[in-house]
Amino acid sequence: MRLPFLLTMILILSFGIDGQNPIEETHPFKQIDDLLPTPNVYRAASGAPGPSYWQQQADYEMDIVLDDENQRIYGEQTVTYYNNSPHPLSYLWLQLDQNRRAKDSDSYKIQTSRVNEETRLVRLMNMDPWFDGGFKLDYVKDNQGADLDYTVNKTMMRIDLEEPLQPGKSYSFQVKWWYNINDRMKIGGRSGLEYFPEDDNYLYTIAQFFPRMCVYDDINGWQHKQFLGRGEFAVPFGNYEVKITAPADHLVSATGTLENAKSILPKEKVDLLEKAKSEYTTPIIIYSEEEAEKREETKVKDTKTWHFSAENVRDFAFASSRKFIWDAMAIDINDKTVLAMSMYPKEGNPLWEKYSTKAVAHTLKWYSHYTIDYPYPVAWSINAARIGMEYPMICFNYGRPADDGTYPPRTKYGMIGVIIHEVGHNFFPMIINSDERQWTWMDEGLNTFVQYLTEQQWERNYPSRRGPAHKITYYMGGDKDNISPIMTNSESIFQFGNNAYGKPATALNILRETIMGRELFDHAFKTYSERWKFKHPSPADFFRTMEDASAVDLDWFWRGWFYTNQHVDIAIDEVEIFKLEKETAEEYAEALKQEATVPNISMLRYESQKEKMYAEIDTSLVDFYTGNNAPRFDAEDEEAYNAFLDNLSEEQLDFLEEEHYYYNITFENKGGLVMPIILRFDYADGTEEIRRIPAEIWKMGRDKVTKAFETSKQVEQIELDPFYETADTERDNNYFPPQTTPSRFELFEKQSQRGENPMQRARRLN
Repeated sequence: MRLPFLLTMILILSFGIDGQNPIEETHPFKQIDDLLPTPNVYRAASGAPGPSYWQQQADYEMDIVLDDENQRIYGEQTVTYYNNSPHPLSYLWLQLDQNRRAKDSDSYKIQTSRVNEETRLVRLMNMDPWFDGGFKLDYVKDNQGADLDYTVNKTMMRIDLEEPLQPGKSYSFQVKWWYNINDRMKIGGRSGLEYFPEDDNYLYTIAQFFPRMCVYDDINGWQHKQFLGRGEFAVPFGNYEVKITAPADHLVSATGTLENAKSILPKEKVDLLEKAKSEYTTPIIIYSEEEAEKREETKVKDTKTWHFSAENVRDFAFASSRKFIWDAMAIDINDKTVLAMSMYPKEGNPLWEKYSTKAVAHTLKWYSHYTIDYPYPVAWSINAARIGMEYPMICFNYGRPADDGTYPPRTKYGMIGVIIHEVGHNFFPMIINSDERQWTWMDEGLNTFVQYLTEQQWERNYPSRRGPAHKITYYMGGDKDNISPIMTNSESIFQFGNNAYGKPATALNILRETIMGRELFDHAFKTYSERWKFKHPSPADFFRTMEDASAVDLDWFWRGWFYTNQHVDIAIDEVEIFKLEKETAEEYAEALKQEATVPNISMLRYESQKEKMYAEIDTSLVDFYTGNNAPRFDAEDEEAYNAFLDNLSEEQLDFLEEEHYYYNITFENKGGLVMPIILRFDYADGTEEIRRIPAEIWKMGRDKVTKAFETSKQVEQIELDPFYETADTERDNNYFPPQTTPSRFELFEKQSQRGENPMQRARRLN
């Protein structure tokens, strides 16, 4: 479409002008004040802890015995609970997580199931719980040895106090307990044992193994939502003194610092540990694979006690086995030396000796860069089959090669990725201590996001599973009946991995790369991490801090991405093209004449009809213009035309001399989730240009908006979201002229893990 330059000013003044719809209550740019708790003296409107913020503390002294003969664990503990709240407490609540494995556990009762004629016998036999799990409580006493009144409600225990625990006071009590350790390979679990029949040995990864204090805070009071298996944990900070008695030929790793290394380890091993503190490039082997193989063969009956202490941690876990190899290296965190260490069986090599400890060190470096300096003295990675689970200073990670030592890329990158992820959990939620039982995304989502950043620093084009926007589109564009908003309780989430890990990680990556920019985002994210380290943040604290530290209004983003299950599908609905040309008076007159003679189907048919028109019947209607009514451009018009040109400034005349194309582009929001509009213009001369429009363009038209774009070159193609950065679920409507994205056919099945991996194939061919 041609655009006479006389209309130029009208066009320029009308950029962005569209019909307006009244703003409704569900408008995507409505502020989220109604969704967040009211700020108070405990939690400020800025997202920072308020002047009266408080939190509780629980210290533990424990003596633990690992019974390798009977696969049991025994414990005696003294808990000292500090009431830093302004409230008197007449009872205390503890978590009994192992009761999830009790035969009468609700976690079994609520599992849906169905049998048919093809159901296997082993499944029929396991429909009813057969494993005798759960805590066996010997006693609950006060510090004077008197029995305390207590009530066990499934995975929670209430201790009733004789007198209320007053603000500013502490209370100590004792619990003695034991339980049977579950076989993770048979019945699953974050904690448990793995049996190796070829050498008749066990590898123990032990966690949630002791009665733990619940969180009591200003948001929920007691957080004692039952543990059903998926929603993880809400645990207060405290100090731990733990003695673990295990077979004398076991190696034990745990949360905290090993206090009695000189009394339980040979001098040469203590020396190697000391040497590792100054080795920053290559892990030092403390106990070798050869030594581990000897221990597997020559089991001993004696025991040894390992003493660990940890300050200001929210939990405690440990691992123990005679199969362990042990290596260690140092990592410098802002002039503080931290020991990165791994323990793994021979079945983990060569992968674990090559990658594990270096992955730990790499993770501590980059998480410290993006969040806070890692504050603890050690960080462990422990190899355990089919698991990835985290605790303060220690985590359990899967990943083993084939028997011949080869491995496919999925195994290598899966192992590195899970180590980064689980070590990263030291930051979220072990230090920045969110409520996992309620909001899984606050630890898994934030952690998966920083995991993605850390993986990309490992090697160029690292194959990250989650983070880039295009990896979440299939999920977000799916059946809405099977998609939960991110702000959904852990136990009620559909598609748990996509919802709690993938979508929030993608959302944060989009915020960083597309909405806020790296500088603003990184400052705000680090501010959140610093504000809430060793504290209990809520979703509102995160949302408010990200805005407070960046001066970017993100309410529309939180509302759409976190409180709805809408998806992104922005389409190029219509494009109008105009070209601005400077014309002489004669050219303009000719253009008017041509416009008047444009074929018109109605007029053509009227001209051909035999019936006479009224003016042909009544000739008195004929005048000067009859049959001669095309637009004219006479001398008076030419004079006005020239006068208009004379009144233009040099800048305006120069503007008319240049080529100008105008594209009215109408965008349709088909998915409901508003996002920025990113366009790439590919020009006829082979160049390209990127235009970025903030999401606020949708404020006055959530369904459709039109914007005019001026270019100095002719456009050959326009592409919406050219870098796949907004999680747009449908790309076929992202082009002008329209084009269809071809579907990719799978020409062969993906190689099974059981088949020949690339390393094996290379060996065979060579």
